[in-house]
Amino acid sequence: MLVYAAGMSDYCPPDTPLDVLHEDHEIVVVDKPAGLLSVPGKGARLADCLLSRVQEAFPTALLVHRLDRDTSGVMVFGLTPHAQRNLSMQFEKRATKKTYIARVSGHLEPKTGTVDLPLIVDWPNRPLQKVCHETGKPAETDWRVMRYGDDETRVKLTPKTGRSHQLRVHMLALGHVILGDPLYATGVAADHPRLMLHSKELRISHPESGRGMSFKAPVPF
Repeated sequence: MLVYAAGMSDYCPPDTPLDVLHEDHEIVVVDKPAGLLSVPGKGARLADCLLSRVQEAFPTALLVHRLDRDTSGVMVFGLTPHAQRNLSMQFEKRATKKTYIARVSGHLEPKTGTVDLPLIVDWPNRPLQKVCHETGKPAETDWRVMRYGDDETRVKLTPKTGRSHQLRVHMLALGHVILGDPLYATGVAADHPRLMLHSKELRISHPESGRGMSFKAPVPF
């Protein structure tokens, strides 16, 4: 379990009901709240997580992918081993499509573009990630500006890869850190009630029928 630089001793997961967006005999899709771990950490104080909450309602639920603790939005779980394998393969082969909404510092220009910067863990400062052209793994993110605010930009982010902290580090590399980021933001940009990053939409193929499906969670900021 990676521990945040500021520690997890202040872990206070939100006491909110499970928000189920879709369920059938193979999958369940939920809207993860910000501040809740996707999977349990080490020790009883980090046991509360989305996986355990989902398994309370759906005992056969199996993990397929993760969102950072401070990121909210759509997550899918398999309800059978077949569904888990199928969905995991879709993520591995980049056959899924993920769309995020973020609020970033400053005015991001141009209005559309792609970040293509390789990422790797910053070992002395775990769990921070960093850009490294020598040892980093390929990482690519498309962005599209939605609107400008007072020294901030609302932007749609579409990752083509799924590296740890990819969107957070790519926006930082552009000089427009995601607001409220407890790891990468400083000064005024850090002074927000939460990380302003939300997984708005996830597109997958149903593990049984193969039918394309799209799930959306309303943006809470």
